[in-house]
Amino acid sequence: MSAAEPSEVAETPDRDGAFPRLSEGQIETLTAHGRRSRTMAGECLYRQGDSRYDFFVVLEGLISAHPDTEGDEPAVAVHGSRRFLGELSLLTGQPAFYTTIVREAGEVLQVAPETLRRLVGEDSALGDSVLRAFLLRRELLSGLGAGLKIVGSRHLPDTRRLRDFAARNRLPFRWIDPERDPGAEALLERLGISPEETPVVVWGNRVWRNPDNAELAAAAGMREEPPRDRVSDLLVVGAGPGGLAATVYGASEGLLTVALDGIAVGGQASTSSRIENYLGFPSGISGAELAERATIQARKFGARIAVGAAAVGLERRDGTHAISLDDGTTLETRALLIATGARYRRLPVERLEHFEGSGVHYEATFMEEQLCVGAPVAVVGGGNSAGQATAFLSQRADTVYLLLRHGELTRDMSRYLADRIERLPNVEVLTNTEIRELCGDDSLEGVAVEDLEGGGRRRLDVRELFVFIGAEPCTDWLEGVVPLDDHGYVLTGSGAAAESRDGGAPPALLETGVPGILAAGDVRAGSIKRVASAVGEGAMAVRLVYAQLNP
Repeated sequence: MSAAEPSEVAETPDRDGAFPRLSEGQIETLTAHGRRSRTMAGECLYRQGDSRYDFFVVLEGLISAHPDTEGDEPAVAVHGSRRFLGELSLLTGQPAFYTTIVREAGEVLQVAPETLRRLVGEDSALGDSVLRAFLLRRELLSGLGAGLKIVGSRHLPDTRRLRDFAARNRLPFRWIDPERDPGAEALLERLGISPEETPVVVWGNRVWRNPDNAELAAAAGMREEPPRDRVSDLLVVGAGPGGLAATVYGASEGLLTVALDGIAVGGQASTSSRIENYLGFPSGISGAELAERATIQARKFGARIAVGAAAVGLERRDGTHAISLDDGTTLETRALLIATGARYRRLPVERLEHFEGSGVHYEATFMEEQLCVGAPVAVVGGGNSAGQATAFLSQRADTVYLLLRHGELTRDMSRYLADRIERLPNVEVLTNTEIRELCGDDSLEGVAVEDLEGGGRRRLDVRELFVFIGAEPCTDWLEGVVPLDDHGYVLTGSGAAAESRDGGAPPALLETGVPGILAAGDVRAGSIKRVASAVGEGAMAVRLVYAQLNP
């Protein structure tokens, strides 16, 4: 069905809140800030990949949304009277992920995205309805493989990097492997790209040849340029739960707040399929959704968030701190919060790197879940991250083997999660077990495991292996400037070296040995490795910063 061929279509029913109708009062509010216009059948309101598009409310007629540039693919939704178009990208400033076509002539109300963001913040009822719908629509698009296209072999490290970046940032995408997808050759030929030039990213009518993370973040509208001609009040390095909390509270207190992250908002928490013990969410919330909500909240208060911007160095200046970024630029700030968290620890087994991205994974998102349908998989680790991944993957996998080095499931895992895993019929918990060998040629075909008590070995014929065995702090860029403990974690409060403060006052609870530099979350020595703890520390850090900047 093409854009030029309107046809009889039925409105998509609203079964879960993704396609609500606005009240007459809400439409009146929006009308005061927008404009009405007539539509014609076959008209395109905006296309996938458009860098800017408006918020439309359907007043009369029918409009369909399609996950491709021309509107040729089947509609993902059809909207009628009092329903609205768009998804999360309208609030985050990202390009459009689908194309909208008028199927039945009528009338629309058109509101600029900047105005919508302001109204959503001012009107709680309107904001709740729009935000819930947008979050659900983003999830729907991700499940359909809509949005940008990543074309590249699974064996190329950059293909794996791009897929991981898109998944971690919850960007809807479709991965096309030239070695397996029959339509890949025709697509590349149409784009004038040879297989040797892959991976490429295709979004609408634009093509990027092997973009780095910063380029893709900029293309996706996720890299807000920090103010380089001004000194920020608070610079937050790391946009995990602690960093996002500090960004929200800092901006809401009126501080000029900037947050940076080299990979994705949400940190390791963004890879959690469901956090069930986070206060206020009795049915649980995914780490990605929590991060998206916090990002929208921070931007509502005026914070700037730049994804794909990694800190590589730190220098003390007269009254400020200078942070060097991986693109060669420098930012200055009056106060710095280190919230870089930790990176995943890798298994000490041969050929691990060979299988990373083609069988070995460090997160369990919807992208990895699709690889596990009807197949046996293995999860290594005994903490909550491993438990959440096991429960999540068990919904689609045939069998999930959970491998523990020790003998007790509840040693490092919350009781509620351990109880759930023990009740899952397709999960086999192997205690006192370690992986000794990865089997396969180009892709993983199995793992050889050893019983640490009996010494026996067996092979598990799994094609996907998920590793959650702890993490190491991301503090390489701080060495020589901020005191670290023997494991590389940032020392704060009484643990910070007093001599590094040049004889000044002792450091505050979350303050490092350098005045004006604080740390929060997993990167801090002695912190509790929980999302709620990181959020609390991020909020507390802002209180300390505000007091220091406004004595």
